[in-house]
Amino acid sequence: MLRLDVLPASRLSQLAGDERDTILGGACFSHPARVPDATDLPLLNVDMAVLHGEETLCEIWHSNEPLQSGQSGAIRYRQGDTLLFGRVSLDENTEHSSDDARSPLQATTEAAYQSIFELLDTLGYPSILRVWNYFPAINRESHAMERYRQFNTGRQAAFLAKGRAVIGNVPAACALGSAGGGLQIAFLATRATMISIENPRQVSAYHYPRQYGLRSPTFARAGLVRLGGHDILFISGTASIVGHQTLHHGDVVAQTQECLHNITAIVAEANRQAPGADFRLERLAYKVYVRHSEDLDAVRREIAHAIGDPVSIVFLQADVCRADLQVEIEASGGHAIGSR
Repeated sequence: MLRLDVLPASRLSQLAGDERDTILGGACFSHPARVPDATDLPLLNVDMAVLHGEETLCEIWHSNEPLQSGQSGAIRYRQGDTLLFGRVSLDENTEHSSDDARSPLQATTEAAYQSIFELLDTLGYPSILRVWNYFPAINRESHAMERYRQFNTGRQAAFLAKGRAVIGNVPAACALGSAGGGLQIAFLATRATMISIENPRQVSAYHYPRQYGLRSPTFARAGLVRLGGHDILFISGTASIVGHQTLHHGDVVAQTQECLHNITAIVAEANRQAPGADFRLERLAYKVYVRHSEDLDAVRREIAHAIGDPVSIVFLQADVCRADLQVEIEASGGHAIGSR
């Protein structure tokens, strides 16, 4: 039912009609951001450098369901009977009233998520499987608060305002710092039942202590869903965190190893909850965010040592949600993965 393709933007524009019709949505990465010839599709255009060759690389999700396109305000989406993929890109609202104590990023995040929930409630997709969040200067402090914490505050406020759970069965997600642009969000929602997966090595993000901000991050370590008779796993952005603390400050090799230990634990927990799934590290598709481009070779070596040659892997340069983190890795599996 679901397939992931990773391909250069030039190939995306050349897809034949039948294959193009199966596209749910996705994201294209380049620095600076370039808009591919696919403006009718819900694609994020993220200002984020690809670290291994292609000038503009696109991550495209396909579905074998009959699909139709729609737009609701700033959200462009594609939907089938079971799945909906949407994207929204907003400039930070700097023109809010003087009595609004929220920062522009917090207010824009809250508005974006409320519009997403309103769309999904209207169309009848109760579960968000996966969310991708990108915005610039994620570690910079403004309005007396780090911007990642501003984002978390706005996101959780929207969850609460729309009656959504902020602990337990919450979506898998990531939040990364882009090189430019506004707040960009892509999301995959479903009418199927989604199960959140936590990592026994880590405190759940939504239970982080107050030292990480007034509002905890609202995401699960992974999301598990059964679609078309197959168990599908979406692993959130995963970093060198054990318990709730960053480990291996300044050591990108050790941090990469710890990321992979955490992903191994998440996969084991997913296999425990879905015994027939048989998720394996080497069968997953990966996206790796590296803070410093000069660390790419070291990160790539550690992944190759632990996993071998994954079926799909993308390396991007991005700021990670904590200033002391050098690398973050996300993954998915159980779905089809196209060859590049």
